[in-house]
Amino acid sequence: MIIYSSDKVGFCSDILQGSIEDKIHKLMQQRGLHRVGASEVRSWENSLKYMHLVMEGSRIPGSAGISIEYHIPNSGKRIDFIISGKDKDEKESVVIIELKQWQEAKKTDKPSIVTTRFLHGEREVPHPSYQAWSYSRLLEDFNETVQEDEISIRPCAFLHNYPNDGVINDTFYREDIEKAPLFLKNDILKLREFVERWVRFGDDSNLLYRIDNGKIRPSKSLANHMVSLLKGNKEFTLIDEQKVVYESILSLVGKSREKSKDVIIVEGGPGTGKTVLAVNLLVEILNRGKLCQYVTKNAAPRAVYEAKLAGHMKKSQISNLFIGSGSFTEASENTFDALLVDEAHRLNEKSGLFSNLGENQIKELITAAKVSVFFIDEDQRVTLKDIGRKEEIVRWAMFHGANVHEMELTSQFRCNGADGYLAWLDNTLGVRETANQSMDGVDYDFQVFDSPKDLYNTIFERNKVSNRARMVAGYCWDWKSKKDSEGYDIEIPEHRFKMKWNLASYASLWIIDPNSVTEAGCIHTSQGLELDYIGVIVGPDLLVRNGLVVTVPEGRSKMDQSIKGYKSLSKKNPEQASKLVDGIIRNTYRALMTRGMKGCYIFCTDPETNAYFKECLGGAVSQKYTSNRGMSKVADAAKKYRPKKKVSR
Repeated sequence: MIIYSSDKVGFCSDILQGSIEDKIHKLMQQRGLHRVGASEVRSWENSLKYMHLVMEGSRIPGSAGISIEYHIPNSGKRIDFIISGKDKDEKESVVIIELKQWQEAKKTDKPSIVTTRFLHGEREVPHPSYQAWSYSRLLEDFNETVQEDEISIRPCAFLHNYPNDGVINDTFYREDIEKAPLFLKNDILKLREFVERWVRFGDDSNLLYRIDNGKIRPSKSLANHMVSLLKGNKEFTLIDEQKVVYESILSLVGKSREKSKDVIIVEGGPGTGKTVLAVNLLVEILNRGKLCQYVTKNAAPRAVYEAKLAGHMKKSQISNLFIGSGSFTEASENTFDALLVDEAHRLNEKSGLFSNLGENQIKELITAAKVSVFFIDEDQRVTLKDIGRKEEIVRWAMFHGANVHEMELTSQFRCNGADGYLAWLDNTLGVRETANQSMDGVDYDFQVFDSPKDLYNTIFERNKVSNRARMVAGYCWDWKSKKDSEGYDIEIPEHRFKMKWNLASYASLWIIDPNSVTEAGCIHTSQGLELDYIGVIVGPDLLVRNGLVVTVPEGRSKMDQSIKGYKSLSKKNPEQASKLVDGIIRNTYRALMTRGMKGCYIFCTDPETNAYFKECLGGAVSQKYTSNRGMSKVADAAKKYRPKKKVSR
């Protein structure tokens, strides 16, 4: 997405008129990017004046293209400044510039990481050269026009307030600076020469427009690149806080000692790269000769990874890499150098088929490793048994006398990198109140269908492209086909629609088997995995009544284990039971609706609920839908509108 676009002449004119920061701000708002603070506006005003000094009086042609705050496809990241044209050989070329107002930084002992001061204190961030290079890699990876037209991408970083202090350009960061040259306070002429070298002629082919409108490659599938990753190939470019978290964890693992445990909690929403980070860490820690395992409670991701690795590694080797969270009930103290616990919000208290083994999975994981890393998103807890809360992890860390480190991931790679979609979805589902009450300006394909048949047919067609589209549903229908292979599970008579749950035929490999598009998945076979497109049937456990989004536990199938124990808990503590189950149902649909990297299509069995989602798309929803978001009010409304009899299945 191009925010500001002009040529050199137009850019210089906007600078001289003193209006460019306001112009960019308005363009950001028009494109639905409303969260622009005063400090960011000031940074445009200051940094772009220095870019004007670089451009004015240079040999850079007046017709060279200029783009500011270019939104990188499939990510939530923006490139500060782009200059486009042709080099001396008249080959198409783009220079991307990471602009910083820093005046000082401190060296760390972590590759590509520095410490610098921000408004609220110091923090570790990627070296500006690494950041520029990583953004160039994203652009190359995601844009087919860049690849097919052989467009040259030249990254660099410009710290226009930073004196040459020997820190930011220390030899420790040589590799980063070689990939993306670093220009400091007195390097305006050097930066000008760098740009002139790669933009000798103007942009007469609408290069930036072609890039912006070029075909976008979907984000890489972790499962499809698992073999290459385990062979040591760098398949994924870690950006911003991903890189900081990665290097910080490697540093702690390298310094780990048996007498001093480290517990690391990494929080991140859907698509922030938790699993990609975990697998990259697994490979690197093993390469450094340390004993490490990837742990997850959910069997589906493990089954998919194992299937992809079959034929490339022995089954015993695969089993030693990817393991279930209930495998540590008898593990000895500090058996592992590191355990990487993905989807840690799904951990249970007890282990075993009958939940009768061990004491507490969190406790046992921390016991078994010198360094234990818990990747969590508390808004993806989807059963009453899920205990993976941050406070619970901290409690057991304190029990072990461990050092606790809290980290966060925010860069979003799912849902086309559309942070606005996630905020809109949270607001629409009533998970949390946000300012995103419409999908206007959000680059994500969300559609509401009036018929489950139309939804299914659309997903079926999408799946023909790359086998990366599937149907899922809330667990509101009994699993009849488990005993009757000819039977159907999800039946919606008024639409003459019926479909089977996936489990009978494809088990945990449903998400990758090319024939499984004919069957529906549920939260238990899709969480932790991703697709290009997801089709979601919203059942009678989530309804809109009298302007409120309410949850109806009775709308769930009696076979669903997610809320098992709800009735007995209701008798003891009705308020607590209602709140817990309310969160589980909302979180379930939030998780299902964020499986698609490019699009999410839904159909609600309840007409009023379907109409609500349609209204929310355009932000035309009446105030009654958004005025009562308090959990207690929603819980009360849920009680009022629950059917007296069980919903028929």
